[in-house]
Amino acid sequence: MIKKKYKVFIACDSTNLSQVKKIIQQSKNSKLNIGYKFGLEFFNSRQGRNFISKLPNNITIWLDLKLMDIPNTVSSAINSLKDLTNARYLTIHASGGYEMMMAAKKAATKTNKKLKVLAVTVLTSFSEQQIKQTGHTKAIKNIVIQQANLAKKAKIDGIVCSGHEAKFIKKICKSMEIITPGIRLEGDSKQDQKRVMTPKLAFQNGATGIVIGRSITKGNIKNNIQKLISSLQ
Repeated sequence: MIKKKYKVFIACDSTNLSQVKKIIQQSKNSKLNIGYKFGLEFFNSRQGRNFISKLPNNITIWLDLKLMDIPNTVSSAINSLKDLTNARYLTIHASGGYEMMMAAKKAATKTNKKLKVLAVTVLTSFSEQQIKQTGHTKAIKNIVIQQANLAKKAKIDGIVCSGHEAKFIKKICKSMEIITPGIRLEGDSKQDQKRVMTPKLAFQNGATGIVIGRSITKGNIKNNIQKLISSLQ
């Protein structure tokens, strides 16, 4: 039996509005604290933003836009989201730097007082070898720790990192949310992800919430939700 309601964000990665509606309808249950993550694929689709704007306030909405630009541009981009008063989370890239993160937090507070800003560290699709190809010389763990410290200094609300780094980040960001993507149920394929983890281990490592997509949305959604619940018991 689950002793607490785990925070689980389901990735609505599709341009198919009917599929997104199905994900929301069939994933509802009383044992998990479920929110819905909308990335660029759905947000930029013809009906995406309009659909999100009409979702009720009792649904937790995460705008996974991963903003990164000069501070003024990021501030303006966040200000343009002011009509989405039902949004509760927004992602920016920690690699945008301290000034950008400060500007993002200030703009979010002004635009929507309920909007939490999450700083995305190293994407879970990166391996150690791939991150070095981009010019980084540090290990992923050390990059994530440095970015988390910077986000904390900028008073960002939470960190997005893999479950592998969560155990280090929880010591730094004690009062911040730590949300981990790259989550797979036991036996599921990694697909395009590199640093993956099971839901239970991610929470044990310090995550306050997880992001899970294809392990839930592919196939029978209701059955997959039950598998997720069973995995957390």
